[in-house]
Amino acid sequence: MKRTLLLPLSLVAAMMLMATTACAHNTGSKQDDIDMAAPEEGATIQVDTIEIMSQAMGRTIKNVVVTPWDYHRYADEIADDVRYPVLYLLHGAYGCYADWSRKADLASMASRYGFIIVCPDGQDSWYFDSPVDPKMQFETYVSQELVAYIDSHYRTYANRYMRAITGLSMGGHGSLFLAFRHPDVFWSCGSMSGCMDITKFPEKWHIKDRLGEYASNKQSWQDHAVCNQIDKVKASTLKPAQNIIIDDGTKDIFYSYNVAMHEILLENNIDHDFIVRPGAHSWDYWVNALDYHMVFFSKAFSRGFTLMDQPQSTDNQ
Repeated sequence: MKRTLLLPLSLVAAMMLMATTACAHNTGSKQDDIDMAAPEEGATIQVDTIEIMSQAMGRTIKNVVVTPWDYHRYADEIADDVRYPVLYLLHGAYGCYADWSRKADLASMASRYGFIIVCPDGQDSWYFDSPVDPKMQFETYVSQELVAYIDSHYRTYANRYMRAITGLSMGGHGSLFLAFRHPDVFWSCGSMSGCMDITKFPEKWHIKDRLGEYASNKQSWQDHAVCNQIDKVKASTLKPAQNIIIDDGTKDIFYSYNVAMHEILLENNIDHDFIVRPGAHSWDYWVNALDYHMVFFSKAFSRGFTLMDQPQSTDNQ
């Protein structure tokens, strides 16, 4: 199922009066209404709510896709030549595909920067392939199935240089985990208040439901912690190296682990941006942080545009 919504400001305001409930992960649900964040005056909302069949999980997964204001304005005869980079934007634990669109003005951001923004329903998967639950194979879903669908159904640049991925909390972990393990898919990646070391939280956020009890599955937990993926970054032969941004608030629950991740990257001579500001583990912080990430990825895409036709294994730095 696919819907494209082109909504005037007055209708968006009416939608925002609708009561919304917590995200449900029942795949049989047909509740697709999204209470969008208030857009800028005169903005036109362009949103697709799509369900994609995951062969890896044997079920459909919901996603929000936000396109720039001009995406649908080109005549058919020239539209195919007008393509866009893609930002994959991940939610946190206990969240869903609609979280970001309810909290941030994604429509204005997509239009301002000229990105397509994709928000998948990561459920409480931690964005890896669970070794104990075949219905939770989200590394495969996001890095392969979702990317393939978006590239085949939207006018994207199907190229690593023109893809970025970032997210908050569980999504911050997920974005770096996926990018570090799939540098051929995501050239740019980021994290906002990400959980860098899941092994420190053996009883939290359904992680043990994805990996098994920590006491009896310590190696699996180690293997799925993003702080332990650095060797994959160092081993990658793809050049230029990935663009990495890590962002956290000084009062965040994961602050010390983000500082530790920063130090690990420094010790391994891995270039990255590390941003620290006052703030806690909250939507106020993440919505503000997204502005920084959009600028960071915009610069990466501008550079990536000149690199797309060059061999990806050649050092262009």
